[in-house]
Amino acid sequence: MNLSQMRTLVRRDLHDEAAASHRWTDAELDRHIDHAVRELSLSIPLETKATLTSTPGSRDLSTSSLTGLIVIEAVEYPVGKYPPVYVRFSLWANTLILLVDNTPASAEQVNVYHGKLHTLDATTSTIPAHLEELVTAGAAGYAALEWASFATNRVNVGGDQTWRQYLTWGEQRLAAFHKGLAKYSRINAIRTRRLYKPVELKPSQTTDWGP
Repeated sequence: MNLSQMRTLVRRDLHDEAAASHRWTDAELDRHIDHAVRELSLSIPLETKATLTSTPGSRDLSTSSLTGLIVIEAVEYPVGKYPPVYVRFSLWANTLILLVDNTPASAEQVNVYHGKLHTLDATTSTIPAHLEELVTAGAAGYAALEWASFATNRVNVGGDQTWRQYLTWGEQRLAAFHKGLAKYSRINAIRTRRLYKPVELKPSQTTDWGP
């Protein structure tokens, strides 16, 4: 589904399909769709992998090339091992720091598994098919709230309570949208991961908690 198709679905939900009397312009709906896509991305980011190159003698790598970065899930270093070797890391601003004993001696590859913003434009979409209706609900909800705010204290063909009806409907759509985000959120997802070997205490460091 591309942006134009998504916009059509949002108009259908809003009962705003008559081209001669659109209540929302394309630009306005695109803004609400973008809002919903960004919220979706924060909860359910696009999973991807990028390869960065280390600087000899440094554990620091720049993440500035990771456009739309939301979260880094794992870092593989060195690459090409089986099973893959995942290492601890820290992130501050645009700098990823490898928490490894030895600094890279040369320009080496480092695989970064991360979540990023979804894309929805005129030709492409990274939004999974089962989440498209969720984005539609969010965009329609934001559009309805915008119109309710605009219509307050104005004369409306549908009557004085038209703005309130849009407000209520918009709030219901957004409630469904946020409920769906919570259901599919990466925070609530159950995944089995073992990204690196846990630290093991030496016998001399163990503590006997028995009687």
